[in-house]
Amino acid sequence: MIGIFGGTFDPVHIGHLRLATEVAETLGLSQVHLVPAAIPPHRGEPLLDPATRLDLVARSIADEPRFVLDDREHRRAGPSYTADTLAEFAAEFPNEPLVLMMGMDAFNGLPDWHEVERILELAHIAVATRPGSQAEGRAGEWLAERRADPADPAALAALADAPVGRIVPVAITRLDISATTLRGFIDQGRSLRYLVPDPVVRHFSRG
Repeated sequence: MIGIFGGTFDPVHIGHLRLATEVAETLGLSQVHLVPAAIPPHRGEPLLDPATRLDLVARSIADEPRFVLDDREHRRAGPSYTADTLAEFAAEFPNEPLVLMMGMDAFNGLPDWHEVERILELAHIAVATRPGSQAEGRAGEWLAERRADPADPAALAALADAPVGRIVPVAITRLDISATTLRGFIDQGRSLRYLVPDPVVRHFSRG
């Protein structure tokens, strides 16, 4: 199974990388493709330009063989819609189940995403959970209908056999780090050390 973890990564931080690591370990993923959005459809212009965001992700995961920087959304024109990205992955890896990774906040917003039904038809979804987080509304209904228990070996084995459509809640280490908070630190000239990978620290420490 191949993991797909999208986002603006503006900038990439330790919370992103721990989420990807712990979901990959729990589900036994062979690879995790980190896919920085070129033109994020749900937010404004990123602080960092596209080339810098790609470069910082690449350098931050350089020593993790399971992680792959994937620039396909930067090579594709138009908004970076997840449905289009998953369709490309499905065509490229026709024999591999795909697992779309996201946090609970993103999952609760999933019903409003572009062509969400198409997303559910192209991949499993791994939802990173923390104490106190819960699925709500339509997302909660999907989780109840499609839930796969990561503690059940048979359920995990079934993910590899079923091509799409299951939703797996994965409990991960609580790290309250957000890119929004980090951008505030950057504006204030505060240190990012121990919150982001060293390449990101060095980038914002230059000069």
